[in-house]
Amino acid sequence: MTNPYRSHLPLSSTMSLQPRLSIHVKDRKNIMSSTVEKERRGIQSIEVGGQLLLALGAHGRPMQLRDLAKAAGMPAGKAHPYLVSFGKLGLVTQDGSTGYYWLGPTAIQLGLVSLQMLSPVREATAFAEALAQETQHSVALAVWGNQGPTIVRLIEPAYPLHVNLRTGTVMSLADTATGRLFAAYLPMALIEGLMQVDYKRLGPDMANPLEPKEVEVKLAEVRRYGLSRAVDHPTPGVNSVSAPVFDYSGNIVLGITLMGSSGVFDPAWNGVQAKSVKACAAEVSRRLGFHPDLSSVEQRAAA
Repeated sequence: MTNPYRSHLPLSSTMSLQPRLSIHVKDRKNIMSSTVEKERRGIQSIEVGGQLLLALGAHGRPMQLRDLAKAAGMPAGKAHPYLVSFGKLGLVTQDGSTGYYWLGPTAIQLGLVSLQMLSPVREATAFAEALAQETQHSVALAVWGNQGPTIVRLIEPAYPLHVNLRTGTVMSLADTATGRLFAAYLPMALIEGLMQVDYKRLGPDMANPLEPKEVEVKLAEVRRYGLSRAVDHPTPGVNSVSAPVFDYSGNIVLGITLMGSSGVFDPAWNGVQAKSVKACAAEVSRRLGFHPDLSSVEQRAAA
């Protein structure tokens, strides 16, 4: 049977077209590559000057010209014209009495607009999915709801973990890694009442609840290690590690919990699972504008 897609040109004619065709394809690839490169090419002077803005943001306080230029990796004489232009745009401002530079009203307005558009759950979802894929363990995202820490997203690996957990589940403040994470970082005035009624509210569903003294010890561990964990409790055979996500003001806005079977899940504070979930939460916090300052976080939690 004749193949309808086969060329009906003589063999010699077909062969004569091949060199020209390959040249044409190569030319087209070169053109496409060149076009992509032109589209991606930026303005180098903007990228260089932008290092000054990044340095100001990273430092977190006003800076004098010499220190700012050094942090941006350029001589002060080179940095000054950039700062003059940024000042005209309102991206930086200079204190008239000290000469120190700081972010200007335009930069602040841009930051506020960006923060208004941010959603902790939306920002965290892609990272949580990657964490589940990388570790092959279940990942849960929790936010603070009107009844306490509430699961808003549950991501299962190829082999799901069989636990009594689903979207909308309210976690015990005292007896779960997710709950203790929020209890450790939220103001005591907010959680004190809920902690007292925690057992009454969730007691029937919680076997062997922890004693108050045990809870206090575990909350201290959370603040010490920056993580919360649960080992074979409240669900026997299941371990979990939770890491906090902070927003630009240093408030906890999300908990990321990694869970797995105790036979394959290492709950050590410095274990692979702990490092993975902590790195995930740190990246989401960074995207939400958090600047690491553990002392302020701890003080806020104790207030």
